[in-house]
Amino acid sequence: MRRNGLRGILGCVLAVAVAGCGTGGSVPSGSSSPSPTVLASVRPLQVAFTLTAGITTRYFATSTRLKDGTVLIAGGCCANAREPLASAVLYQPATGKFVATGSLETGRFYHSATLLSDGRVLVAGGTGLAGALASAEIYDPGTGKFTSVATMTTPRTQVTATLLKNGDVLVLGGTSPEGPLASAETYDATSDTWTATGSMATGRTRPTATLVANGNVLVAGGWPPIQEAELYDPETGTFSPTEKMDDARAYQTATLLTDGRVLVTGGESAFGALDSAEVYDSKTGLFSATGSMVSARTNHAAVLLTDGRVLIVGGWESNTSVEVYDPAANAFTSAGSLPVTLARPAAVLLLDGSVLVTGGAGANGSQQPAVIVKVSAP
Repeated sequence: MRRNGLRGILGCVLAVAVAGCGTGGSVPSGSSSPSPTVLASVRPLQVAFTLTAGITTRYFATSTRLKDGTVLIAGGCCANAREPLASAVLYQPATGKFVATGSLETGRFYHSATLLSDGRVLVAGGTGLAGALASAEIYDPGTGKFTSVATMTTPRTQVTATLLKNGDVLVLGGTSPEGPLASAETYDATSDTWTATGSMATGRTRPTATLVANGNVLVAGGWPPIQEAELYDPETGTFSPTEKMDDARAYQTATLLTDGRVLVTGGESAFGALDSAEVYDSKTGLFSATGSMVSARTNHAAVLLTDGRVLIVGGWESNTSVEVYDPAANAFTSAGSLPVTLARPAAVLLLDGSVLVTGGAGANGSQQPAVIVKVSAP
C-alpha cells in the first residue's frame, strides 16, 4: 500500500512554468524509473485563480455542463449534512454570474446527475430527509424546470451514473440502509423506464464508473476501500472482473484520457489519503502505476483539460493544492494553491477551456465561493 510515493528524487529538475516546483516525477516503489527524455516532455502551464461570488457551499451537489455551456448546479446540503437542498442554480460563463433556476421536486444530496443525449439532465437517487431515495427527475434547460420521472428499482445514495453509448444511463452501487449495494440498473429516457441489470461482484459506495472506447464501463474503487475493478458490458448486461488496481481506494477520481486510457488518482485507503495514481488500458485490461501525485488527497476533483492534461484540485488532506498530470510525461507537477480551501469540490471544464470549481467546503465546514481556474500554455 502506498500512502506517499518516493519523493524528491529529481528535486527541481522538472522546473516547469507552473506555480511552485512539483515533485510529480517520482516513481512508485517497484516501478522502473522513467527516462530523462520522457521527463523533459513535461509541458509548461500557467494557472490563475479567480474567486466567483454568488453561490453558497453545497456539499455533495452535482455540477453538469449543459450543451449551451452553462453549468447546472443542483441539490446538495449544508454543513450538518442533514438538510438536503432542492434549489438549483445556473452558472453563466458569459456574465460570470450564478442565477436561480427551477427547484428539484425532492431535496437531495449524494445523488447523480447525467447529461442525456437530448440535452436534458437526469438526477437520480441520493439522500433525502428520510434517507436513501429511489426517486428520479429530469431537468429541461428549455423550461428551466425539473419534472419527476419513473422511480428506480432500488433506493440508493452515494450513487454513480454513466451515460452509455446507446443513450441509456447506467446507475450502479451506492448505499442503502442495508449497506453498500452491488446492484445496478439502467434508465431509458425514451420510455421512462428503469430496468434492473446484472449485479457487481462487490457492493460499492461511491465508486467511479468510466465509459471506455469499446462501450464497456470500468468500475473501480468505492467504500470501503476496494482494490478489485470490474467491467460492465451493456450488450450482455453483466459485470466481469478485470485486473485489480495497485491500491485499494475509496473516494478517488477516474478521468478518461484522450488516448482512451483511464487515470485513477488518490482516494482513501485504510491508512489515510493516497498520493498514488495509476492508469487503466482497456485494450490490455491492465493497470500500470504512474508517478506519484504531488500531494496525497481524497474527496478531490479532477477534470480533463483541452490539451489532454488533467487538472486535480482540492480534497481532504490537500484541500488548497492544485496539480496537473501530463500523460506524455506520466508525471504530476504542482500548479499552485487555491485561494480558498475546498474539500469535496466538483470541477467542470467550461467551453473556453477554464475550469469552474464549486461545491467545496472549508476545513471547518465554512461556506466558500466558487473558483474559476484559468489555464494556458505560455
